Order: sequence, then C-alpha cells, then structure tokens
Amino acid sequence: MTVKPAQSPPPFSQAEAFTTPSDSNDAAALEVGVVIVGAGPAGLACAIRLGYLLKGAPEVARHLGDVPIAVLEKGKQVGSHLLSGAIVDPGALIRLFDGSVSLTELPLYGEVTAESTYLLTRQRAIRLPTPAVMRSTGHYVASLSRLGRWLATKAEERGATVLAETTADKLLMSNGRVVGVRTGGKGRQRDGSAGPRFEPGTDVIAGITVLADGTQGYLSGAAMDRFDLQGRNPQVWSLGVKEVWAVPRTPRRVIHTVGWPLRMAARYREFGGSFIYPMGEDLVSIGMVVGLDYRDVELSVHDLLQELKTHPFVRAVLAGGERIAWGAKTIPEGGWYSLPNRFHAPGLLIIGDAAGMVNVPALKGVHYAVESGRLAAEAIFGALRQNNGANESNLSEIDIRVRDSFIWRDLARVRNVRQAFRYGFVAGAALATTATLCHGLLPPWRLRSEGDDQLDLVNTRRARRYPTPDGKLTFDKLSSVFLSGNRTPEGGPDNIRVQRRVPREVGEMWSWMCPAQVYEVSPGDGSGDEVTVRVSPANCVQCGAISAKGGRLTPSEGGFGPEYTIT
Repeated sequence: MTVKPAQSPPPFSQAEAFTTPSDSNDAAALEVGVVIVGAGPAGLACAIRLGYLLKGAPEVARHLGDVPIAVLEKGKQVGSHLLSGAIVDPGALIRLFDGSVSLTELPLYGEVTAESTYLLTRQRAIRLPTPAVMRSTGHYVASLSRLGRWLATKAEERGATVLAETTADKLLMSNGRVVGVRTGGKGRQRDGSAGPRFEPGTDVIAGITVLADGTQGYLSGAAMDRFDLQGRNPQVWSLGVKEVWAVPRTPRRVIHTVGWPLRMAARYREFGGSFIYPMGEDLVSIGMVVGLDYRDVELSVHDLLQELKTHPFVRAVLAGGERIAWGAKTIPEGGWYSLPNRFHAPGLLIIGDAAGMVNVPALKGVHYAVESGRLAAEAIFGALRQNNGANESNLSEIDIRVRDSFIWRDLARVRNVRQAFRYGFVAGAALATTATLCHGLLPPWRLRSEGDDQLDLVNTRRARRYPTPDGKLTFDKLSSVFLSGNRTPEGGPDNIRVQRRVPREVGEMWSWMCPAQVYEVSPGDGSGDEVTVRVSPANCVQCGAISAKGGRLTPSEGGFGPEYTIT
C-alpha cells in the first residue's frame, strides 16, 4: 500500500484564520489607513512607494488617519526571518526610489563579474556552460536580512510605522470584505492557554490590507482558499538550507552546482542544486536547495548540505574557514501556472513570495518582490485617489499592473521549466532547455504538477551516506539551530499542527525533512506500521517545510523564531 503525506492531514481548518472585528468601541483597536503584513522586500517596497505617493497628495493622506501605513513584522526585528541566496537584480530597487538612490548606497556585497556552473559527481566537478536564464553578471550578491533592515529605515523615512514582534494572526472580515487583521496575543502557555503575563492581540482596522507574508504565508494561503484565488497548478516549494562562512579568501565568482549529492533518476524526484556566493572579501554563503516534491523518506536537505561540503571542490572553498551563520527557508517554485488567478480580493492584495513570484531557473525572486510591492502601492494610491480615500476602493488595478510588468513576462517565458524535471534530470534538462529557448512556447500545453504532499513515499536508506558531524566542516541540526539565533522558549505555545499518530513513513519523513530537528518518532514505537510523532516547537526556525509535506505551520508568538542578521 502506498503512503502519501496528504493522507495524514493536520488538525487545522483555514476558517481559523478569519474572524470579525471586536466591538467598535474597543479602546485596544488600532485604526490605520493601510496595513501591510510582512516586512520583507515586497511589503517594505509597498510601504516606501506608497509613502512617497501620499507625500505628494496630502488630500489623499488625510483620509488615512494618524497612521497611514503600518507594517507588521513577526520577527524580533526586521530581517530576523529573512533568508535567501541571494543574487539581486538592482533595477527594481533603483526604480522603487525613482533613481534617487544610487547603486553605491544599496547594502550589497558586490557586483557579479564572473560565474560558473558545475555538474558534480562524487569526486569530480565538471564545468558546464551557464544557461542564459541563470546568468547573473551585472547583478549583486546580497544578504536579504541586511537588505530588509535597510529598506525598513527607508520605509520609516517615508512615513510608515513598522511594528516588530507583531504577528498577524487572523484576517478581520466584515460583509465579505477584509477590514484589517488581528495580531497574535503574547504570553500563552504550551497548550495555548493564557499564562500569567498574557497580553491579548489587537484589532488593526485598515481600509486596505496587503499580504506580503512570504513563502508559505499563513494568511495569504487562507485568503487564496477563501476567495478562490488559486492558480491553475498547485503551488509547490523547495527547501533551502544555507550557511555563511568566514574564510581566508573568497572565490572571485558565483558558483552553482547540479548533480551529486542529489540523484538524477526520475523515480526519486530529486530536483535542486547548490550555490556558493562571495560576500565581500572574507565571507562566503553556501546553500543547498531541493524541491519538496521528493519521495525518499530519509532525504534531509540539511544533511545533503553537509555531504556537499565533503566534496573536494567545495571543501577547498571553505578550507581554513569558520561557519558563523545558518538558516533555512522554503521557496515557492510553482512558477507562472501557480500564480494566483487574481492578486486582489475585497479589501486585500497579495504580493511577493506570498503570491509565488519566483523565477526558478533564474534562481531569483527578490526583484520581483520589490517590483510587486511598488505596483501594489501604485494600485492602492490610484484606488484611494479615485474614491477620495474610501475604504471600499476597487483594487483590481493590481492585476493589470502585474500582467503588464516584467514579472509576468519573465515567469511566462519559463512557465514549464520546473515541471519538466518530474521526468528526471536528463529528460527534464532537455525539455527545460527547449522551453527556455522558445520563451515558453514549447511545449504548447501546460505541464501539470502535483502538490508536494501528493507523492508516494519510498525509503532507500539513503541516510547511511550522510557524514557524521565533526563540528568543523560538518554539523548537526541542533548546533545549527543555535547558530540561527533562535531563542524561542521551551514553554512557549505550540504553533505546529500535525497528526501525532501517523504511518511510519510519514513520521520518519518529517523527522529527516526538518532542518531544525522539530519532529521525532517516539523510540518506543518499534517496527509497527504507525508511529507517534513528538514535536519540539521551540526548535522551529519557521522555514515552512512542514506546511508543504502534510502539516501546517501557524503563526508563532511575535518575536519568536530565528534572529538572522547576515543570511
């Protein structure tokens, strides 16, 4: 009998993400003009552009009250939960500031002047031509966490109020329209009950709500279900695990690899590769990214990264170095066919990674997030000006703007590339190359994809290949979680929803999948067909992988989770 993660659905309903506003006379409510959920590049770009437009139109700004723009950030500070490769096309950032900010002012680590792509075997690194769609020359290496903090200062300069340690827990609904969010309470105990220092959440009442809550966004996912916004293909994700190393000398080029330690046969469904990016003169970031539509129970992206570092080619890059940061995050990979059929609902916009705006073959998404934030701000401003600031503004202009943008054109050109790799690496590469060369015109039909939790699981005992952590080159999961800055208290509320009694394959898959060792099969379960899963929510770095593979990550208490600084 086959086993799929989807056969063990979490005890969760999307209806939990919605509520009605409290009594209108509640003194604890906060009224704002526009509330933006998520202080990533999309949300902050929206705040920056909207602040600029409102400054030039005081008659519109007056209708938005004392707090025209509020940005909610669930991390300890802006950037605490931001992680990416990342190579950034700076054009969207320059356009966001109307050219008033120069390249030298952006917090970037340096221009990409050379790049290489390699096919790895166990001992060899074979140089390949870099596909045109992957080329990054003229773009810049960045820390997304650092970039986010810089963008937050610019948003505040434009009049936005940024509220850190503030989780958006529910969407407020009135007469079928989103009218703001309710923030999560603080001080709950492990079982969710109020502790001695409990502080309830606040209703943030807003004329317009922007969901920029990133990959596996809790509210954006619920909103897409509620308002029937899903794309033609289900969204799929990859999981990236990244380390930053201080090294004696960084490579003078960006490096991507495919092949080992992943397997190429179609039956494994292992899609992904690695990146090695220089960050200035003495830092290098290295990461492994793997699609979550894999089948092997014992696949662990964290351990694959450790295995990758034992390759002679990679080991040489890190020689004499020291690991100083670690983190993990999911990436939306569905592409053009998985974009929402609309980017708006009554009172609501969805942008950035929350909408799946990532170009998988190009390995880029930051500039799409920034551009989508700018376009959302202009759509909001146009609607407010047309309706004299009325809350019932029509936000459909965002759809026109996105479809007329380079976001839509770029993703349309590679619309079947990710799906092609379901046929294995060799056949997938051939099909993807054809699709790329003809700008997506071939094949002339949509390649379908399944949800990441719909794949039958197999176990090939591949964990036997993973290296034993030595604390110098290779590391275990718990020491990595510590390096992420995660200080979530042990007694904090459990925000992870999974079935606790599941088929053995599912429980073991969760335990290997999680880069933070959140899930563990109870050792007393022996060799039976079902096992009990024990959960350690304090370890969670909120990567979102569990939401793709059969569980559900719900909002944590504000300020909990990792505290990334240079990821």
